Amino acid sequence: MLCCSPGPAMESAEAESDILRRVRTLLRELDGHHPACQSDRGMLRWTLHKKIDQNPSNSPILVRILVKELERAERGDYRHYIIPLLHTLMYALIKAPCISDELCSRVYDFCKKLLTLPKPFCTIGLDYAARLKMEKTAPGMLYQRMVISEQSLRSDPYPYQEKIFIFADPELLSEAICKALLTDTEAARVSQSPRACMCYVITHAMQAALGEGCDLSALRMQLQGMPSSEVEHWFQEVVMAVECTGSKVAADRGQHMERLQSIYSAILSSSPPGDAPLEGLQGTPLPNPNISFHLWTEDDQLWKELVLFIRPLSQSCEPDHLSQDLDNFEIQDIISDCECCEQTRFSVLSTDSGIERDLPPTSEEPFAPCSADTEQSRLHRKGGIKKKPSPLESVAFLQTGCNGPGVKPTAKVQRRVGIPTEPTAPLLRLHTARIVLLGDDRILGRLAQAYHSLRKRETRRVFLTPRLNLQFYYMPVTGQPGALAAANPSATSPEELCEVAAYLGRADPWYESNINTLCHMIPKLATMPSSPSKHLVTDLFITDVIAYYVRMGAQPVCFQVYAVKVFFSSSSQEPAEDVFLTELCVRMQDSISPREVNPAKKKTTLDGPGIDLNVTYRKVVVSDRAKEVSLSLRSTGLSMKAIPANAAEDLACLNVDVTEVVRINNLSGRSFSTVANKLKTCNIKIRSTEQRPFTLCLDKDSRRTYRNVISLEVSPCLEPSYCLQKSRTMKFSLHEAEDVGLVKYMPKSLLLPINTFAGVIQ
Repeated sequence: MLCCSPGPAMESAEAESDILRRVRTLLRELDGHHPACQSDRGMLRWTLHKKIDQNPSNSPILVRILVKELERAERGDYRHYIIPLLHTLMYALIKAPCISDELCSRVYDFCKKLLTLPKPFCTIGLDYAARLKMEKTAPGMLYQRMVISEQSLRSDPYPYQEKIFIFADPELLSEAICKALLTDTEAARVSQSPRACMCYVITHAMQAALGEGCDLSALRMQLQGMPSSEVEHWFQEVVMAVECTGSKVAADRGQHMERLQSIYSAILSSSPPGDAPLEGLQGTPLPNPNISFHLWTEDDQLWKELVLFIRPLSQSCEPDHLSQDLDNFEIQDIISDCECCEQTRFSVLSTDSGIERDLPPTSEEPFAPCSADTEQSRLHRKGGIKKKPSPLESVAFLQTGCNGPGVKPTAKVQRRVGIPTEPTAPLLRLHTARIVLLGDDRILGRLAQAYHSLRKRETRRVFLTPRLNLQFYYMPVTGQPGALAAANPSATSPEELCEVAAYLGRADPWYESNINTLCHMIPKLATMPSSPSKHLVTDLFITDVIAYYVRMGAQPVCFQVYAVKVFFSSSSQEPAEDVFLTELCVRMQDSISPREVNPAKKKTTLDGPGIDLNVTYRKVVVSDRAKEVSLSLRSTGLSMKAIPANAAEDLACLNVDVTEVVRINNLSGRSFSTVANKLKTCNIKIRSTEQRPFTLCLDKDSRRTYRNVISLEVSPCLEPSYCLQKSRTMKFSLHEAEDVGLVKYMPKSLLLPINTFAGVIQ
């Protein structure tokens, strides 16, 4: 069934010509031919979709043009066009009021062709093919699921929820940027209500299935006059109809259209019939997702926000009590960690006396009648030690807050004699948290710290992992120096502070075109004088770019997190352990106290600047065999970079640049010069042989500086769950050095995944 009626031939030809020109301009930018107006860089995709939003009847034209360009790129082996065109097509298809079955099948057939290509083409093709198969059977299903999850609308057939968390470091970004982003995200969040979103789902589903046979104006007017309870009723009816059809293996599209036609007629049954002609296809807005903006001021702020997101609103309490409960959970975490290390057996803690008559009469079976089975279950006692109730036990609020479909009950099930216990349903990841980081490499260093801390916490006590799908996104923002700009003047250029963004741009051209090119635009928009046009641009542009990125960017690029152990010159100071993601920098300390200088080494000043270092590292060779290398040299400093200079290099390798001091003897006397010594390794140890201290800085962040360091050890950071399982395995096989049992199948290294549109294109 063709859903769009051809307009006047002239208007249709002009629209098609304009859309084709915009698509070709977008492709030329991917080839490196940037638009003449630099302000248009990064906005070509946005202007294309906004052009269609203004005239939704042109959506089939855009989809048809994009399909032709995809087929042309596949025939001509222009693979770098495929993923950008496919993302643009799918975003337009989701927002389109109606797409014909023939055109949807054409896109589906092309996605199946991508399965013969290597990653990431086959991965993205498989994902989109599965979605299109459901969309063909139940039109409007992709739009419906996106709105339900992003707005957290209550729906039993599709109970998933999503939320976007934007984190910005106030010491890295200017106050104007933070204030502007906070204002824009707050405006986007309050611009739509649950009732309006339900109406959007109803109208879009009707028009997607019925096409021009749907009187959208009458439907909107009828929904507007209904009470909220009735709107929710019809919303649930539409969701049930679409989900049931889309979830079936061999569903009939005709029956689905008949069911929606009956719902459509029932909604309009109370409205008087009108004689006005149908207006054709009209667009239904795709509401902004649920976005919250956070200034990252506390180390555990990320974990707390995720816990609050998981906890249902029905279990919410006052903010002061909630903060206290979170603190109690943290204390309980530490106690639990200590108990795991000290105790050799598990103990069952009990708060009662252990005497049956002290039990409340309805403590275990509140709704079951008293019977012999009940008496036996009440007499079934577990051994334990008596313990007074403590405020620390308020951690129960986290357990009770997880009740819902597919979640384990908090009450312990007692085994009854002759009655088998029912198997508990597995936990479902019904929540998706999309974490968007705004800033430069320094905020990614903080993210690596927070992620490592979260993984350690989850290893001690699992709470978020089985319930939450965690996704990370990164938008570089530069141009306005923050409070730390003067503290680290040697690394304030955008090129040095945005190495991760540069790598992602080289690996994914669509990320470079849509995200990297905007790093200077956000500060400019934030510092524009207040005017109606300024708010129009920021509300439509910044929010839409973030929404497009998190909706379509699903391919992760995994970065290795490195662990560093720092030893200090003072024997009374305990070694420190930390992690870094991008860079570790070692520099000579400027001042040395007189008592730190060894009198026997007064002549060492003749050896030139720097300090003597002993470097032991595991050399990276082609065969992947470990080769230990040790060398002694004099150096003025070194840097370890985890981000390669080009996308072809391995991410799981450190590039170490050592500035070595070389002594030169000539006729005029003794002189010194420096040479660059380059190493490639994953494990390295550095020690000052003179016991002269040096300074260590992590991830270019002056707040993460260690002074008076005499030795350090760097290695890939291990996944905390792997370490725990490894230690358990070693208890039973003390002489086994290799991974055995379950440990063999667990991820060994801690990787930080950052989503882009294509991942790494080989």
